[in-house]
Amino acid sequence: MASVTTSDGITLHLTDEGSGPAVVLVAGYRAGAETWVLQADALTAAGYRVLCLDRRSQGRSDAPVSGQRMARHGKDLHDALDAAGLTEVLLVGSSMGASTIWSYVDLFGGGRVRGVVSIDQTPRMINDAGWPYGFYGLHRANSGDFFAGGVPETGRGLDAGRAGQGLLRLAARLGPENVSPPVARPETLPLLHDHAHQDWRDVLARAEFPVLMLAGRESQFWPCEHAEAAIRDTPAAQAVIVEDAGHATHLDRPDAVNEALRTFAAAL
Repeated sequence: MASVTTSDGITLHLTDEGSGPAVVLVAGYRAGAETWVLQADALTAAGYRVLCLDRRSQGRSDAPVSGQRMARHGKDLHDALDAAGLTEVLLVGSSMGASTIWSYVDLFGGGRVRGVVSIDQTPRMINDAGWPYGFYGLHRANSGDFFAGGVPETGRGLDAGRAGQGLLRLAARLGPENVSPPVARPETLPLLHDHAHQDWRDVLARAEFPVLMLAGRESQFWPCEHAEAAIRDTPAAQAVIVEDAGHATHLDRPDAVNEALRTFAAAL
């Protein structure tokens, strides 16, 4: 399967390889499906069917002005699962990809979800006195235009030199010609704004399936303590901090993340 057509007529790119229990990998903002290749290699070798979804305006999917909100991205994931005929699935999301999964669960429930893995995504982006684990510097007072120009630099976490090693790993696996910087797409700025104002903590609390929260110790965007705080009210959940990793945790420490994914999936 190379593509999926959503209920509103948008074509999404979807890779599908391997056989066995299904795992769907959903990348973050401005990241394409190819950024999962190191996880797909490990999971297919371990006996899983692995599907990687390019969300709308990401990777090789259509880039419409419409649907730039988390609710639509959750519906897109639903449409992709339907098109692939998946009735039982492990969902893995990095960054905004994890929020897409929580949007899907919020809208459609967890009936076919075997488990969820969130990779370095806080469930609430806005900080306040009761939640200091949001995006660095983001508060209700400045949330109206905080992401108006894209994702701002924070000056925190893993430095650019070490973070760049992840792209070198991708280039070594895919070939340098197949790895390029993410394309800036202005039509997605409303999506960033919408994403910033979501709060998925109640969805996590209601989860009736196992949840694994992975966080990079040196995330550039938020404190790694968000992972433990997010699952305080979630019965079947665990949090793991990945050392020497930033926000792109699965690229910074692929071996550690792959081992965590295999262990979690095997226990389902």
